[in-house]
Amino acid sequence: MTPFLTASWRNLLMLNYEIDPAVLAPRVPACTSLDQWQGHTYVTLVGFQFLGTRLLGIPVPFHGAFEEVNLRFYVRRAVDADVRRGVVFIRELVPHRAIAAVARALYNEPYQTVPMRSDVTHDPETAVTYSWQLNGRWHTLAGRRAGGGTAAEPGRGPGRGPGSHEDFITEHYWGYTRQRDGGTLEYRVEHPRWRVWAAADVQVDADLSALYGPELARWLERPASMLLADGSAVRVGWPRRVT
Repeated sequence: MTPFLTASWRNLLMLNYEIDPAVLAPRVPACTSLDQWQGHTYVTLVGFQFLGTRLLGIPVPFHGAFEEVNLRFYVRRAVDADVRRGVVFIRELVPHRAIAAVARALYNEPYQTVPMRSDVTHDPETAVTYSWQLNGRWHTLAGRRAGGGTAAEPGRGPGRGPGSHEDFITEHYWGYTRQRDGGTLEYRVEHPRWRVWAAADVQVDADLSALYGPELARWLERPASMLLADGSAVRVGWPRRVT
């Protein structure tokens, strides 16, 4: 079946914050449970480039390349012997109303449209800045890669491999969204493993309380880890209702 969406997700800056699981419990979709790494629960603030966007294989005029900033957490769903590790989005910022409208209509994803801009450089090393305008001011998420990247193949590179923290954050291949009637939609996200670096010189100049509310924002003060992933081509499948 033709995937609903294909694109490239590139230069992902990922700030990972430990959080009390009780704060996320009301947001967990039915038929899933919170996923943890070594007993710790995380939310991740992500900024990245959305490039080469196609819907049903067709390029989207004037909407092929844009920025996204989102806040997400991690869940799992057991299907017979298969454990599907997935993400749930709390809020997703994009600059195009049409993109947000389609995502809300088909997936009920929590998209919000705001003016956005980005700056990505690769000389001498990758540095990224993602910005959005809200409540009359620009907010910024920025950082650069540091040290040697961990290899994409399982088990190669320092600290990287099945069961590592980097894997927990980056290797999720399902998305789940709560529906207005209490049900859950599930969709598959396919991509190869990403090369990951530690991020340095990270700056968050943003009113996160205005975006996510004070209860969540108070957990987003000091990240437990900061990563920069190169990204890859991705395929996003059609949503299906979970029973």
